[in-house]
Amino acid sequence: MKFRNIVLGLIITASSVVYAQDKQITQEEIWDGTFSQERLQSLQSLDNGKEYVVLNRENGTASIDVYDYKSGEKSRSLVSTNDLDEISSFQGFELSDDESKILLSTEVEQIYRRSSRGVYYIYDTADGSLIKLSDKKVQEPTFSPDVSKVAYVYENDIYIFDINSGEETRVTSDGEKNKIINGITDWVYEEEFAFVRAFEWNKNGNWIAFLKFDEEDVPEFSMDIFGEALYPKQEVFKYPKAGETNSEVSLHLYGLASEEIEDVELGDYEDFYIPRIKWTQDPEILSVQVLNRHQNKLDLIFVDAEDNEAEIVMTETDEAYIDVTDNLTFLEDNDFIWTSEKDGWNHIYLYDEDGELENQVTSGEWEVTNYYGYDKKSNRIFYQSTENGSVNRDVYSIKPNGKGKTRLTDKTGMNSADFSADYTYFINSFTNTETPYEYTLHNAKNGRLVRKIKDNSALLEKEEAYNFSPKELSTIEVNGNELNMWMIKPSDFDPNKEYPLLMFQYSGPGSQSVSNSYFGTNDYWYQLLADKGYIIATVDGRGTGLKGADFKKVTQKELGKYEVEDQIEAARVLGAREYIDEDRIGIWGWSYGGFMSSNAILKGNDVFSLAIAVAPVTSWRFYDTIYTERYMTTPQENPSGYDENSPINHVEKLKGDYLLIHGGGDDNVHLQNTMRMVEALIQANKQFDWAIYPDKNHGIYGGNTRRHLYTKMTNFITENL
Repeated sequence: MKFRNIVLGLIITASSVVYAQDKQITQEEIWDGTFSQERLQSLQSLDNGKEYVVLNRENGTASIDVYDYKSGEKSRSLVSTNDLDEISSFQGFELSDDESKILLSTEVEQIYRRSSRGVYYIYDTADGSLIKLSDKKVQEPTFSPDVSKVAYVYENDIYIFDINSGEETRVTSDGEKNKIINGITDWVYEEEFAFVRAFEWNKNGNWIAFLKFDEEDVPEFSMDIFGEALYPKQEVFKYPKAGETNSEVSLHLYGLASEEIEDVELGDYEDFYIPRIKWTQDPEILSVQVLNRHQNKLDLIFVDAEDNEAEIVMTETDEAYIDVTDNLTFLEDNDFIWTSEKDGWNHIYLYDEDGELENQVTSGEWEVTNYYGYDKKSNRIFYQSTENGSVNRDVYSIKPNGKGKTRLTDKTGMNSADFSADYTYFINSFTNTETPYEYTLHNAKNGRLVRKIKDNSALLEKEEAYNFSPKELSTIEVNGNELNMWMIKPSDFDPNKEYPLLMFQYSGPGSQSVSNSYFGTNDYWYQLLADKGYIIATVDGRGTGLKGADFKKVTQKELGKYEVEDQIEAARVLGAREYIDEDRIGIWGWSYGGFMSSNAILKGNDVFSLAIAVAPVTSWRFYDTIYTERYMTTPQENPSGYDENSPINHVEKLKGDYLLIHGGGDDNVHLQNTMRMVEALIQANKQFDWAIYPDKNHGIYGGNTRRHLYTKMTNFITENL
C-alpha cells in the first residue's frame, strides 16, 4: 500500500511539472506587473565619488538613501518623509551642486510628454529644515550655483526665489498662454528637441540666460477632453504643422546685479531654431546652437555676456539633417568635445576654444551611441558604442588624442554605464536576449568587476513555468541589404508545419527595434500569440539607425518609401520559408509604426492580409514642423514626397483586414490623422475596424486601458490571421 502511494505521488508530481511547464501566459499577467524587472530607480552619484543615492519607497514612506559604491551598504538617508511634518510623500528630487539642499517635488501633474508642474519644497540637509518654494504649482525650479536662490517658471514667466529672505523677484512679466513663453519651451521644442527648461544659470550665478517664444502667430490646435463632467473641456494649444508658422524664438540675458534684461542679437538669421543653450567654463561666455529651419546647418555661437557680443565659432552642415544632442562638453580651458556624423558615422571630436578641430577622437564603421563624459584626472573620455555589432552596446574609455582605447565591458549584449562623479566606478546595466537586466559595479580604469548589485534571477525562475520561446537574432537579405531581425516562434515549433506570421516594426529615422536585449512588455504579448500558433518577427529596414548615416538618411524627403519597400520585401522573403504561410502575413505598429503598417497593407496588398495601426500618422501634412521638415523639408517644397507616401492617399488599395486605433486626447499625433483616414476609407467603400480610447494621449494607457487595447488586438489577429 505504501509503495502504491509513493508511485501515485510520483505520477502526480511529474504531471504537475509537465503542467507547470505548459502554463499559458494571460493578458492579466502581462499588464499587472507579473513580469516586471527590478531596476535601480533615480540613481545619482554624490560628489565624493564614493557614494550614490537612490529614491526608495516603502510602506508609504519616501526617502533618499545613501549607499557606498564599494560595499553596497546603506550609510544614511539624506531625507525621509518619516522625519517631515509638512509633506507625507514626494515624487522626485534635485540635489544642489554642493548637496547642501534638495528640491522635493509634490503634487506633480503632467502637462505634455516631458513637462510637468508641481508644488516644491527646499530641504536643508544640515539642519533638516523645510521651506515651501511657492504655494503655486511651478515648472522647472533650479538652484543657483551658490544655492542661495531658486529660479523657476510660473504661467510662462520666470521668477527667482531668495532662500534666505524668502523674497520673490519676477524676472519677466509678458508671459501669456498661447502668446509668450519665457524660460520653458513651446510644444514642438519640447517634443522634438527633447527639453523643457529654457533658462540656464551661469557658473557664478550672476547671469541667467533664457529663451523667449513668441507663439502668437502659430496656428492653434484644439481637442475635446470629455472627462466625466456634463460638458466636455476644450484644450487649445499652439501646434505648428509642417510648413506652418513656428514660434519666433529669441535669446535674452538677465543680470542679477542690474536686475535688467538684455536682448541678444545672434546675427542675420531668419526662420531658425535655438535647440540648445549652455554656459561654458568661462562664466561670461554662453554657448548657443542655432539651427536653420531645414536643420542641415548648425552654428555654434559664443556670446560674451559682459559686452553682449556674439561670434560663430563653428559651423556644421549636412546634405540631409543634423541631429541635436546634449554631448557638448567644455573642458577647463574651454576646449570642447562634440559628436558628429560628418565622416558618415557618429563619432567624438575635440575642438579648441576658438572652434578649430584638434582631433577626431573616435573613428571606424560603427556608432558612438552615448557620450558619458570626460575625466580630467585620468584624461579619458567615456562613451558607449556599437563596435561589437549594431545590435550590441559596449562601454569604452579613450584619451582625447584617440589613443589608449579600453573596452570596459566584456559581456555581449546591451551594456550601459552610470559613472560615479569622480569616474572611479561605474554601475553597468547589462541585458541580452537570454538575460534580464543585471546591475554590477566596476572599476572605471579597467572595467574590473567590484561587486554584483542586483539581478532578475527571480524573474527567470518565475518564467520557467511558461516555457517561453527565445527571441532569435539573425539577419535577412532584403533589397540588397543585410537587415537585422528577431523572431519568436511557438514553443512547440515544428519546421514541417506552416504558421501565420505577424511582423512588428517602428522604422522611424534613426530608430532601432532589433537589439540584443531581453523581453520587454510587448515581447510577453508576443509569447501569448506564439502560444496561439503565431510566429512574430521584427526587421529593421533602411532608415533605421546605428548602421551609418547613409543607411539612416536614405529616406530623406521620402519618408515611407524605402522603409515600406523593405517591410514588403522582408515579408515576401519570410513567406517563402517552408514553415511560414505566405497567405497569412500581418503587420502592426504604433505611431510611425502605424504609419508604416498602414502603408504596408495598402502598397503591399498582395503580401499582407492584415494590419493594425495604433496612433498612426496618415499624412505628414498633419504632423509638426521640427520632426517632419527635418526629414521632408516643407510640403510647399516637397508636395510629392508628402503625398505619394501617405496612407490617406492610397485607401483604394485596401484588400485585407485593417484595424485603426487612436487616443482621443493625443496631443502629439492628433486624432485628426485617424478621422481623416476613416473618412477616406468610407468614401472608398472599404470595410475596416476601428477604436477610439477617450481622452487618452499618444501612449494610450491608464487603468485597464492597455489590457483592453491588447485584448482587442489579440482578438482581431486570432479572428483574421
